[in-house]
Amino acid sequence: MINLLCKVPDTIYVACSGGSDSMAALSFLRNSRRDVKVAHFDHGTMHADDARKFVVEYCRKNKIKYTLGTVGRKRLPDESREEYWRNERYRFFEELDAPVVTAHHLDDVAEWWLFTSLHGDPKLTPHKNGSVIRPFLSTHKRDLTAWAKSRNVPYVNDPTNKNLAYMRNLIRHRIMPQCVKVNPGLSKVLKKKLLKISKE
Repeated sequence: MINLLCKVPDTIYVACSGGSDSMAALSFLRNSRRDVKVAHFDHGTMHADDARKFVVEYCRKNKIKYTLGTVGRKRLPDESREEYWRNERYRFFEELDAPVVTAHHLDDVAEWWLFTSLHGDPKLTPHKNGSVIRPFLSTHKRDLTAWAKSRNVPYVNDPTNKNLAYMRNLIRHRIMPQCVKVNPGLSKVLKKKLLKISKE
């Protein structure tokens, strides 16, 4: 079941990569009376061309306005590839003329909490950061994927999501499953914390 953790404005962009999460979020929010546009960021990877073409074709077919962004500088020596892409992606979001909704979900929250914990400073993903809003943080990825499948919403899978050279994938595929064995209720604990913070 999809739940919104916070209020979503009437005019928004949905950050859409073409994956099941963002396509489900786009479909879900378009069911309302909101003015919904798409923001797609091209990371310059091998999969990027296919993802961009998919999103553009979907938007044109469904008469959705869209804006495309891409990296605007070279990666700094002290930036990981993931940091570089994230920094450039959020720079693009901040340049848009309306708030941007991302499809970050509860599984992302758990992975980020684990990543930051391993670095000695456990953090929960905030539901708002500048003009970026994350209303799906209390919803599991499986629920977003189920929404897309039940409504025949197309999406593409990024093959790099299985590449363990990226820290997020190592945590997602190798470390998180072991953590859940230790505490099967980890997501529930983090969800309670999110709900509490969102009401403060």
